[in-house]
Amino acid sequence: MATIFTKIIKGEIPSFKILEDDNFYAFLDINPLAEGHTLVVPKNEVDYIFDLEDSILAQMNVFAKKIAIALKKSIECNRVGILVVGTEVPHAHIHLIPFKKESQMSLSSPKLNFSADEMVKIAEKIKIQL
Repeated sequence: MATIFTKIIKGEIPSFKILEDDNFYAFLDINPLAEGHTLVVPKNEVDYIFDLEDSILAQMNVFAKKIAIALKKSIECNRVGILVVGTEVPHAHIHLIPFKKESQMSLSSPKLNFSADEMVKIAEKIKIQL
């Protein structure tokens, strides 16, 4: 059965897309820990990030780096953190989280709530920097 991320990649579920190429898809997290919280996923559905082929894992990190640089330029933050837990959805993914306080990097931190219009504006602000 396809994961929610696969359904997002296929366009079956809407998302606030940041960037896409042949192998990866990046979109805003709908339950963000911070403004600009972005998920990077491989298009090939693999549950555990360390089960990805080495070349795909390396490419995924380079893809994520492009987005992290754009996040840093577009969202007021001290850094863009990278978080990989892998238990929330059975599809390998990287969280890119622009943060001011390190506590924003915890998945147990309170989630923010942005309207659809706000999410569109955030996504556009990031895409301009790519």
